[in-house]
Amino acid sequence: MGWFDQTRSTASTPASAFVIVNADDYGYFPGITQGILDAARDGVVNATGILATSPDFAEHVPWLAACPELDVGVHLNLTTGRPLTAPMVAALGRWGGNFPGKYAMALAVSTGRVPMAVVDREWRAQIQRCVDAGLRLYFLNSHEHLHVLPSLARLTHRLAKEFGVPFVRRPVPEWRGGVTAGGVVRNAILFACDRANGAARRPFAPALLGIGQSGRIDLSYLRRIFAALQPGEVYELMCHPGYYPAGEPADPRLLAYHRWEQELTTLSGEPIRDLLRELHVVPIRYRDLIGDGTGHVGPEIEHREVGHG
Repeated sequence: MGWFDQTRSTASTPASAFVIVNADDYGYFPGITQGILDAARDGVVNATGILATSPDFAEHVPWLAACPELDVGVHLNLTTGRPLTAPMVAALGRWGGNFPGKYAMALAVSTGRVPMAVVDREWRAQIQRCVDAGLRLYFLNSHEHLHVLPSLARLTHRLAKEFGVPFVRRPVPEWRGGVTAGGVVRNAILFACDRANGAARRPFAPALLGIGQSGRIDLSYLRRIFAALQPGEVYELMCHPGYYPAGEPADPRLLAYHRWEQELTTLSGEPIRDLLRELHVVPIRYRDLIGDGTGHVGPEIEHREVGHG
């Protein structure tokens, strides 16, 4: 039994905010997968997005059976590794059939070099691979937030509806704390795309936390953002816990961006539990939300307290 399952209480906690702690990149490589599972068993992670394009997919998906408390979704991918579908491989010929970086792929999609029909087929295959593996899917999001592009946002919400996936991540700017020059550019892009995507969105998505310190979340950051949460509201904390075994990965950009083991430590153990109790933040899962599109938690969740470990 994980810590999350020990949080049920009949005591009323009207001042609580609710947070889904969602780990990206399940299947990225073995150290990431193992770190996510450990953060679910020993910490507060309660959801994870699967990279269906992972070469380790068939091996890593069965490991989820040891963590039934995890809500699972698809971490749609257009920016790392090898596609699942032949048309996408052919469309990426200039990159050797592999996904390019996010900026190159965003440009390729926006200009039609990679047709939307090809993206549709690829993302459909990624979702179907997870469905065929017997996974119950609660959400869709995307690697490096590429689904914020208006054309891809429309596709993501359409696929969510077709596959019966109730939630789609809504990346929005985060201005709390110091924002770097790169962060200003990122926030401007997210703001513009979010405004453009208004008509395509499903009725509700939890407010997203974690973008401002993505890949490097620590307790001081969590204290700052949790202290500002509104009672009764539902939030999603994007995170990237994991391990970095020797030889994984080779890309220096990943090493510059991620502090996997720092995030694993941050999201496990008593300090994060103490912080949640202190600030009246209760971890929940997507499955705890009422299925009416409003994002309301069920009555039994409204009276849940943060557990004592």
